[in-house]
Amino acid sequence: MMADTNVKKPLAVAIMGPTASGKTAAALAIARKRPVEIISVDSALVYRGMDIGTAKPSAEELASAPHHLIDIIEPTEAYSVAQFRDDTIRLVGEISARGRLPLLVGGTMMYFKGLTDGLDDLPTADPALRVAIEAEAARIGWPGMHAKLRELDPVTADRLAPNDAQRINRALEIIELSGKPMSELLARRAKPELPFELVSFALEPSERSVLHQRIALRFDQMLGERDDQGLVAEVARLRARGDLTPSLPSMRCVGYRQAWEYLDGRIDRAGLRETGIIATRQLAKRQVTWLRAMPDRIVIDCLGADPTGALLRRLSELDK
Repeated sequence: MMADTNVKKPLAVAIMGPTASGKTAAALAIARKRPVEIISVDSALVYRGMDIGTAKPSAEELASAPHHLIDIIEPTEAYSVAQFRDDTIRLVGEISARGRLPLLVGGTMMYFKGLTDGLDDLPTADPALRVAIEAEAARIGWPGMHAKLRELDPVTADRLAPNDAQRINRALEIIELSGKPMSELLARRAKPELPFELVSFALEPSERSVLHQRIALRFDQMLGERDDQGLVAEVARLRARGDLTPSLPSMRCVGYRQAWEYLDGRIDRAGLRETGIIATRQLAKRQVTWLRAMPDRIVIDCLGADPTGALLRRLSELDK
């Protein structure tokens, strides 16, 4: 008996955007209008105990709708794109079966890309080669390695921060092992078919300077007025655990890395604020770069008069 190829797939909606673009507010507005469950698409929100610097939704916000993939691992652990993809496909099926709309909300574009484009078939890691790359980085610094990557694979370099040691190392490793840029290998892979229909909305800024103002304001709110409150106090508590190091992916998150350096005495409070805001702006720029490479997204100006209303109107059209 042949399978019915006309069976309608369940619908899932993605709300993507750079940091401080209003993704959480938009998702909660939808939650007030219809039954939804929210799947976090954020590589920092997975960590327990990292609340302030990740702008984790408040207890009240979390109670307004079921949330998934938040507070699921310790900061000592890792969570991969493959894990995210498996968890999300499972969750979308479960949420749809409950008669609710799955909302995929966040700004980790690598997760979105892994979900829609599938996982890569890249060369496996070579420990000896990684050590050699790290040794070179020790001599010239990761920004120097990033410049080297830009010569060999500018497309990948554009997506990575100059101090993103883990991903720069991997990109250079792939070039050495395969003789080809990672961006070229990724472009060749076959795009898998998802077991659900995904409609993606992108909250993007029409004026970068206004988004920068939002970023600065939010970072100041995270810092608070004193070190015994806000982000510095949170990172101090994390350090006191005794099992975390600044090289862990969790502690390399924007804001946490700078607060760790502040507590080490390497920068003063003004330097913490400045470097934290700059790093967040750079993150937002990379997120927008990722978004612009996603042709099927529905763009909504996050700085418009009523971006949430615009999103709700576009979403209602899907029901017609």
